[in-house]
Amino acid sequence: MTVPTLDGAMRAFMYGKLHRVTVTGADLNYVGSITVDPLLLSASGLLPHTAVDVVNITNGERITTYIIEGAKGSGTICLNGAAAHQFSKGDLAIIMGYEQVPADQLPGRISRAVHVDSKNRIIAIDEYVTPSLATLGDPAANREFEQYETVEA
Repeated sequence: MTVPTLDGAMRAFMYGKLHRVTVTGADLNYVGSITVDPLLLSASGLLPHTAVDVVNITNGERITTYIIEGAKGSGTICLNGAAAHQFSKGDLAIIMGYEQVPADQLPGRISRAVHVDSKNRIIAIDEYVTPSLATLGDPAANREFEQYETVEA
């Protein structure tokens, strides 16, 4: 079978995420967005005022919003405005940032996952290299049964 070539079309690429963060607050009376500790932003490559998807692991909700900076070292993850209806303090969430990348530039591109403890302190950072179409199925890249080990603070 011939592997198709990537045509240069733009694709959304998940370049960074904060995995299993604990929501520290939900503020209905703020104008919108998600407030995040800048230490977490820096580790993941996420920037203020950029769009992110936020998935609530606890209840299955999923929203798109934008990031604002919280206090450095605070561990803050606070959903603001309407999003506060879908997230509660103590919920587990994943925050994912995307960028538009020409498809032919995806192979070799790194996606970063920041893992935290229950107080949103960084415990590990994983980097995943995007395979080419020709190398899909390489057993070393198979993550099908990978488990995430939680660490309590």
